[in-house]
Amino acid sequence: MPRRDNLPGVSVETLTTVAAHRQACLDLVRPLPPLDLALRDALGCVLAEDVVSPRALPAFDNSGMDGYAVRLRDVEGAGEDAPVGLPVVSDIAAGRADAVRLTGGTTARIMTGAPVPAGAEAVVPVEWTDRGVSHVLIRRVPSPGQHIRRAGEDVDAGTLVLEAGTRLAPRHIGVLAALGRARVRVRPRPRVVVVSTGTEVVEPGAALARGQLHDANGYLLTAAAEEVGALAYRVGVVADDARELAAVLDDQLVRADVVLTSGGVSEGAYDTVKEVLSGPGAHAVRFDRVAVQPGMPQGCGTLGEAGVPVFTLPGNPVSAFVSFEVFVRPALRRMLGAEGPDPERPRVRALAGAAWTSPPAKEQYVRAAWTRDAQGRLVVEPVSGHGSHLVTGLARATCLVVVPVGVAAVEPGDEVECVLLGPLPVEDL
Repeated sequence: MPRRDNLPGVSVETLTTVAAHRQACLDLVRPLPPLDLALRDALGCVLAEDVVSPRALPAFDNSGMDGYAVRLRDVEGAGEDAPVGLPVVSDIAAGRADAVRLTGGTTARIMTGAPVPAGAEAVVPVEWTDRGVSHVLIRRVPSPGQHIRRAGEDVDAGTLVLEAGTRLAPRHIGVLAALGRARVRVRPRPRVVVVSTGTEVVEPGAALARGQLHDANGYLLTAAAEEVGALAYRVGVVADDARELAAVLDDQLVRADVVLTSGGVSEGAYDTVKEVLSGPGAHAVRFDRVAVQPGMPQGCGTLGEAGVPVFTLPGNPVSAFVSFEVFVRPALRRMLGAEGPDPERPRVRALAGAAWTSPPAKEQYVRAAWTRDAQGRLVVEPVSGHGSHLVTGLARATCLVVVPVGVAAVEPGDEVECVLLGPLPVEDL
């Protein structure tokens, strides 16, 4: 385990704990009220109802192959050298509605998915025959029930198929359609408005003047919110002007379930977010110094008369990313109503593969990548330095190593906790 130190002069009394700030963020939100949505619009939403099959699937016995429906005794002894010939008395295409009965000594040509005629005991694939239209030669004997999909083989009527709390992926949408559902009751995806601030920040694609940088945060946070399951809207960069920022925030409240800002929350002269949201008005936002590295300056609260939740994150890209993962992601998951399945990213234990220091008064989140050692153990190493401006390391990070308060150093071989940013390979689960 990492070494814990009680160092002189180190105090956490003036800092808000990570757990306390995360709870403050969670207390601002609740699951959005369910809506009845068209199936086409429900992808990514979380089910707010159990889905029970209204009927058996398949609803009727149908053919699993293109071929010929037969009675077994009529093809007994058929072989390559001694084919059995039968008259073809009917053609049964998929979708045929009238009932067909197969009499002894005859066969019916049948297509995949078509209703199996009464009296048929198997389907002979067309490849086992001479493909006759009015008369067919059958060269192999099927087993009882072969290539017949039985009614209810997939699911019986009244069976629970999808549970409330399931986040709808494409495969779930397909199942709902197969059950005949045109609409479904879900928790809607929260609408997240993302605002980047800073006079020095310009749009990607624009040429940089001295002192300027591109808006990494706006795109990073928009993508992160969408990955969770939200509908995210990126607003263009807002300069360090209190009047402009206040106007932008007021304009965005009409379409926002959540507002997410980056930059302007520290102690500087041009920290406009803090200036605007700390002033008089309908906003109720608290700003804290949180015991986390990176990302100490944080804010959360509500905007306007409607009380729209707002999370104000630091401006450095790595700080913004870690802050989203630790504080915002759990809040968005709660709004989605997904506290059961996958409420947070999975965590695993691993061995440190390198040494690094940690501020003992803070909970540290280290960008790292995992590998396997010769013994098959999970090993993690930092991918860059501690600086919250070192953004390119994020591309190589596969996890965040969590170093708790009170730990000043991590040594090679120490066991550490890791938040996975993506799944481990199947063999590692």
